[in-house]
Amino acid sequence: MIISKIQTLRSLVITRMNTIFMLEGVATVLVALLAGSMLFFSFVMAPLIFIKLDIDVAGKFVRAVFPWYYLLILVLAGLSALTLVAFAPLNAALMLLIAGSTAYCRQFLMPQINEHRDRSRAGESGATKIFDKLHRRSEVLNGLQVLAVMAVLLHLVFVHSS
Repeated sequence: MIISKIQTLRSLVITRMNTIFMLEGVATVLVALLAGSMLFFSFVMAPLIFIKLDIDVAGKFVRAVFPWYYLLILVLAGLSALTLVAFAPLNAALMLLIAGSTAYCRQFLMPQINEHRDRSRAGESGATKIFDKLHRRSEVLNGLQVLAVMAVLLHLVFVHSS
């Protein structure tokens, strides 16, 4: 009877360990996808858009792409947080912070940036200064998000894999 209970307990422990191992793999892939997407968009696509396209076309293109960029971050950060919570709660909290700040950028900051850019182009006094301030805020937030994602990825790869 005791041996049976020990075997049952051992089986439960092994099942839990296998589940955690699987979650670690899924989380690592999700965070790596997020990091790669953010780095590619920030350091390849965004500069190329403004180098290769006319400024008016580039502006329209960026306005069309950014909601999707933010949505991708929201989905990948949210899914990452769900998988991380079981074995790396601090990493999960960072992913939730990234998702939350992305929601802020997508729903509040981006519309304000677009509005003040339009006002600036229409010649409204002071709109350029506000646009620049809001645009800088979005750049800083994106940079902090990239750093946080990279920190989580490095932690998963070098700490959790060992």
